Amino acid sequence: MGIEKELRECFRAARKKEDKGIKHKSLLIVNPNKEEAKQYLDKAKQELILCEMYKTKGFDYKLPEEWFYTLYYCALSILSTIGVESRSQKYTALLLDYLESKNLIEYNKDFIQRIKVYSKKGEESEVDRREFARYSSATKIEEVEERYERMMNLCKEAIFQAESILYQKGKIEIPKEIL
Repeated sequence: MGIEKELRECFRAARKKEDKGIKHKSLLIVNPNKEEAKQYLDKAKQELILCEMYKTKGFDYKLPEEWFYTLYYCALSILSTIGVESRSQKYTALLLDYLESKNLIEYNKDFIQRIKVYSKKGEESEVDRREFARYSSATKIEEVEERYERMMNLCKEAIFQAESILYQKGKIEIPKEIL
């Protein structure tokens, strides 16, 4: 199934569920909400404060989770800005990937790739790193310490780019071919 068809079906299924009084588990068109978008970015910034605290206190295993959620809150901020409610990591990443490929948003593909869920062995994202850190017995993870500065800078850049989308002039229209 092509990306456009998959997104169109995602939006259609969400509307159908909502119309029946059932919570959707995908993407739903709503009114753009810049206040909510700002709140997501505030939450992303708070995640980085937690990272600093966890690193100082020696809770390395908590860092991948905070990095993931920083990136995910940036993604949700972008969707709130354009008027999409998401209850799906998969479709959040898919929609951002589509919008970026159509040059409707200027958002680093790397940020999008990091929040994707991969099912093939050998493919890894921040989701996998978060799950390993959260569910393994390890409290010290060497890779986390090695990645700390790079991931903190990457998350700060994601916040900056999401803020740029939030405060850009003009409205971002969802392409008709996916509605």
